[in-house]
Amino acid sequence: MRIRDWDRSLKARLIGEAFMNITFWMFFPFLAIYFAEEFGKITAGILLVLSQVFSVAANLVGGYCADQYGRRRMMVLSSFGQGGAFFLFALANSSILESPILGFIAFTFASVFGSLYWPASQAMVADVVAEEHRSEVFAVFYTSMNIAVVIGPILGGIFFFSYRFGLMVTAGLMCILLAWILIKFTEETKPANSDSLENNTAKGIMYAIQTQVKDYGIILKDKIFLLFIVAGILSSQTFMQLDLLLPIYVKEVIENQIMGTLFWSEIKLTGELAFSILISENGLLVALFTVAITRYFASYREKYVFFISSVLYALAMVVFSLFDSFWIFILAMAIFTFGELMIVGIQQSFISKLAPENMRGQYFAAASLRYTVGRMIAPISIPMTVWFGFFWTFIIIAFLSIISAFIYYFMFYLFEQKKAASPKF
Repeated sequence: MRIRDWDRSLKARLIGEAFMNITFWMFFPFLAIYFAEEFGKITAGILLVLSQVFSVAANLVGGYCADQYGRRRMMVLSSFGQGGAFFLFALANSSILESPILGFIAFTFASVFGSLYWPASQAMVADVVAEEHRSEVFAVFYTSMNIAVVIGPILGGIFFFSYRFGLMVTAGLMCILLAWILIKFTEETKPANSDSLENNTAKGIMYAIQTQVKDYGIILKDKIFLLFIVAGILSSQTFMQLDLLLPIYVKEVIENQIMGTLFWSEIKLTGELAFSILISENGLLVALFTVAITRYFASYREKYVFFISSVLYALAMVVFSLFDSFWIFILAMAIFTFGELMIVGIQQSFISKLAPENMRGQYFAAASLRYTVGRMIAPISIPMTVWFGFFWTFIIIAFLSIISAFIYYFMFYLFEQKKAASPKF
């Protein structure tokens, strides 16, 4: 499906989110280093876990509100909220005030509003794109984000540590720009649903809350979907480390490592620059190959694709743990990225297969528990490096990914059985 054939709302989002993502990735990968240096590894890990507890709750609320209030409304609200959080982060790093605690609070608010945004965003794609084209559309959005991952960390390595105030102000402005684009150029796509939030609110706020809890209870009773979430949470412990464990590890291991010689002069690499290059490698590979690999693996059975993806994640973690060479890290990141690309499009398409039309927002929100719960648990890896060392921390994370591979395999076995028993499924 060509981009020119897309719904106008999706085209506008693709442009607006691209600007925001570039700015976001200029600072996000370096936050683990920032908080670890300000609070220490153990305290930073605990604080990051606490911040994601709120994101988990916001994610579920976001999915419910996307189904009730509408996709567009929630996305606009979230964009303004994130913008305000980034302005607060800027204040915490200004000449007026230098407060890591306030910076952490601002990061927590930004995470909460981000969790409100994405269920509505993904549900909008499912609303307006036919099932056979969804994998490709999701892949294009993912590619766009990873173009930002190429550009953002390189610029962030320059600006985050020296010009943090200006960087955070720019991030806030980009969020406000996205909100304006959403207001100006997008339309509501939520399917008609007679059970509106207004009706629920008229019956009392407790009724609305009880309805929400009941709906999510129904979703999580779906055994296949529940296994999908559990496997995703375990698997996410690998790729969440791109923003947590990996920057701290690379900074400590590759500090002033000699890359080679140029004109008889040694070329030294700082930890921050090495990490920026690795993240940009990941983004570049994703930007170049996401659509092609998504199309290629679309013809393969899903259970094998998910299984191999998790195994590759684990392999990358093991390689990182065994070597301290920047060039080996480049190889490990390539292995990691290939595992990532295998499932980029098909996992979102799989969710849309399971979700009833009037509950897409909630299904996507529940599916996002893979990331919100995963991100809530993942910061534990930072204090684990103090308790067990980097090697065993990486090995434990790799083991979790192997477990997820077998859960995915069993999940798709059940899914195929259910599909065979009910051809209309």
